Amino acid sequence: MARILIVEDNARLAYGLRNNLEIDGHVVDVAEDGPQGLEAVASGAPDLVILDLMLPGMNGYQVLRSLRDQGSGVPVLILTARGEEADKVTGFRLGADDYVTKPFGVLELLARVTAILRRAGRDGQPNQVETFGSVEIRLEQRSVLRDGREVQLTPKEFDLLVALVRRRGAVATRTALMKEVWGHRAAILSRTVDTHIAELRRKLEEHPGEPRHILTVHRSGYRLRSSRRDTDIY
Repeated sequence: MARILIVEDNARLAYGLRNNLEIDGHVVDVAEDGPQGLEAVASGAPDLVILDLMLPGMNGYQVLRSLRDQGSGVPVLILTARGEEADKVTGFRLGADDYVTKPFGVLELLARVTAILRRAGRDGQPNQVETFGSVEIRLEQRSVLRDGREVQLTPKEFDLLVALVRRRGAVATRTALMKEVWGHRAAILSRTVDTHIAELRRKLEEHPGEPRHILTVHRSGYRLRSSRRDTDIY
């Protein structure tokens, strides 16, 4: 099971896509325009975005460019009536993972979705494991190991860690983390996020005061650096 975001202003088409994807076992969210799509990616951390090009507010190209400029590596499948070669080239150059033109066959679309999720390692298969540094996160078991030894995290600490991992190095704002982990209740303050981040660093970082992986992005939020190749963002 994967979480899929559809960014499509045609309500009837969005409903049909959502219905077929949910039948295929996925969790599906829908955004009706470009700005809503960007907000949904930031707050919901989808495993895949199905993106129309002709959108109100911001067109699909602008949405895709903004996602990549922000460092988001979420897979994007463009689904559009614009089938000219130049349109496809532009989409791929901006970072699209696949490009499907309307009209399309539902079975073909579902097959492409499955292929993208599998390539990205986001198909929700059992025993999925994420790693950074000496930390191993076993998603299905909801367990975390550091240097081969299990680390006891609270449920919210684990959910917060997974929210950072799923962004593949992209920045997560405090507001987005509050909404995803705590449901954005009024009683939850941004300080709560900071406190939980501090606990994750204490439990998972070799030097919590000088973290190498769970990083603060000034005036923005937090991000997870998974490897030395991943560049810091300031």
